Amino acid sequence: MINAVIVIIGIGITLCAVRASIKHFKGEGSCCGGGSGIITDKKKLTGTKLGQKTISIEGMHCDNCRRHVQNALNKLDGAAATVNLKKQQAVVAYDREISDDTLKAAVEQAGYTVISIV
Repeated sequence: MINAVIVIIGIGITLCAVRASIKHFKGEGSCCGGGSGIITDKKKLTGTKLGQKTISIEGMHCDNCRRHVQNALNKLDGAAATVNLKKQQAVVAYDREISDDTLKAAVEQAGYTVISIV
């Protein structure tokens, strides 16, 4: 009887762990210390949009990661970023020239790896 109770408890713990892992890898969990309920305001450019760049990023796992990268890029003068967690990309519109090195440094300071900037 005791063995059956232990097996049932083990199965319950395993099911909870699998469910949490699935949410984590879908980007719906709250890894990295943040929850998924915080809404980030979109930054608008003050000047005329000159162009945009797409940054491929590695290391984002959840909505908190996405917000962290987006906020880091939006701190740059003349840049307005939107980050897509599923695509692992940030699209940065700019109203003044911003070098690729500046964008890369902002993402890497936030703790993530830049794969490419197009």
